[in-house]
Amino acid sequence: MYRDHTRKVQIGDRCIGGGSPILIQSMTNTPTEDVEATVRQILRLEQAGCEIIRCTVPTIEAAEAIAEIKKQIHIPLVADIHFDYRMAIAAMENGADKIRINPGNIGGREQVKAVVDTARERNIPIRVGVNSGSLEKPLVEKYHGVTAEGIVESALEKVRMIEELEYDNLVISIKSSDVMMCVRAHELLVEQTAYPLHVGITEAGTVWSGNIKSALGLGLILNRGIGDTVRVSLSGDPVEEIRSARLILRTLGLRRGGVEVVSCPTCGRTKIDLIGLASRVEAMVEDYPLDIRVAVMGCAVNGPGEAKEADIGIAGGIGEGLLIKKGEILRKVPEDKLLEALKQELDHWPA
Repeated sequence: MYRDHTRKVQIGDRCIGGGSPILIQSMTNTPTEDVEATVRQILRLEQAGCEIIRCTVPTIEAAEAIAEIKKQIHIPLVADIHFDYRMAIAAMENGADKIRINPGNIGGREQVKAVVDTARERNIPIRVGVNSGSLEKPLVEKYHGVTAEGIVESALEKVRMIEELEYDNLVISIKSSDVMMCVRAHELLVEQTAYPLHVGITEAGTVWSGNIKSALGLGLILNRGIGDTVRVSLSGDPVEEIRSARLILRTLGLRRGGVEVVSCPTCGRTKIDLIGLASRVEAMVEDYPLDIRVAVMGCAVNGPGEAKEADIGIAGGIGEGLLIKKGEILRKVPEDKLLEALKQELDHWPA
């Protein structure tokens, strides 16, 4: 797989590339200058499973806030920089573990050199980011529109600019809101570079539509062996990004741990509030450090059979339901005690 042969890059106390585990990222949506709000959000993200966090740094006050934020969090912090190279330098001076820049929009070669010099002094990785929405006009004209080929050429041009400054502690990110264009761009890019890749579908949309686009895009990219760290970009609570990324990785067999909940789609035989029950189960199991599958089934007719591939499950009936373990019925349970019975089993798992 490509990810087994990418370069290793150290980000704070975490490592990506070279076959390292794929790390999950998100980005704060609080004003970075507001240290209290930003830290509060990052701690929530940590609890949800975030492993790298990115904060925007549009002002010197935001850059200076990084130093205080870093004291109160437990994961690497990436400074997101646009337009002003001085913010990149200030962010690194205040402890950023990595910076994200587009060398094409932070000034000329001298400004890029100033950023690279500071990164070299502190051995801080630079993520070179290119989005399809900001593709340079000459490349749009060359390829007769925004294309995967143009995105890749743009990214590699910027990488070469930094390499010519004798620095190669780099991560590359190429993103598009066009899922299939994004997939194609990654396929082209991995044939031309060994730098680790941050992957995601940019501007994916709301929690509903963004999850579908991200699952499709990231699923196709990651399943090709491409990608060393991921972000699911959603217009919503960043915690939802972490939940989605974890499930995508787990579904692809790239991440273990955490309880997976499976539930039936309901039918005319369903006599309980299965939708509500499944939602309550999903919320309940979030804090269990178990690597198991829990099934929530809507009827006692097919429940045991449908849940046999799960480690444990419940199936509803009229007034009562079944508690099922490894496909075998443990006991009947009153309908209003199903959730409680399941929790008792989880509390003593794997007894």
